[in-house]
Amino acid sequence: MGNIILLAILAAFFYWIFKSYSRYTLYSQEAFKNFSVSKESLQKSELGLFVALVAKVAKADGRVDALEAELIGIMFDDISALFPEPQKTKDILKEIFNEHKNGSADPRELAHILAKAIKRDVAKQHQFMGFLIQLAFVDGEVSKSEEEILASIAQALEFDPSTYHGMFEQFEKMVHNIRPKANIGDAYKLLGINESDDMDTIKKAYRKLIREYHPDIIKSQGKDDAYMQEATAKTQEINQAYEMIKAHRK
Repeated sequence: MGNIILLAILAAFFYWIFKSYSRYTLYSQEAFKNFSVSKESLQKSELGLFVALVAKVAKADGRVDALEAELIGIMFDDISALFPEPQKTKDILKEIFNEHKNGSADPRELAHILAKAIKRDVAKQHQFMGFLIQLAFVDGEVSKSEEEILASIAQALEFDPSTYHGMFEQFEKMVHNIRPKANIGDAYKLLGINESDDMDTIKKAYRKLIREYHPDIIKSQGKDDAYMQEATAKTQEINQAYEMIKAHRK
């Protein structure tokens, strides 16, 4: 009961602080209907620059784990659906991601370029930083290198420091409140599957739930931070249950 009350208070708190963002629709198919899709144009676009920063955060701890890869794949679907040629867009976004994941470009410089592209739009700053923080936290822990790169990106974006630290601390508290499933039966129940199901069935159920609850940078526009925290928490719980089942099957 105490945790439920705490979550309700946090939700109300975030709604009060960030309700001003609810009037914004940052990205839509209408906005990109005349966009000429090419690698050059996407690299210079706001969302292309954002994908480059996602790559830097995802690889900050030296690896991109399975859950991060799953969420990033869904992100490609979310973003590419806005453009006139979704499949072509997705393929180019993957190229941009892979180049920056393994490249030497300074994330601070990328963030500086993005800051100029969005003209320091506060709502867009918040949207981008919120997703990057969620990505760092989604595997249940944030490494020192991830924390450092997030802070440097926030500074380069000229994102309000107090807002950034407030978001980071709230996600940190949220993660500490998440507990692994108590037993294997709870894990199967959470994924909506039976203990007799094979791993292919279990994996399909897992991916379906991850897609349903993933932190969505496009559809989350105008929603408060509590919504995004809940999506991240649910994603973590689903992943913990899946990992427990995989370990139990070995």
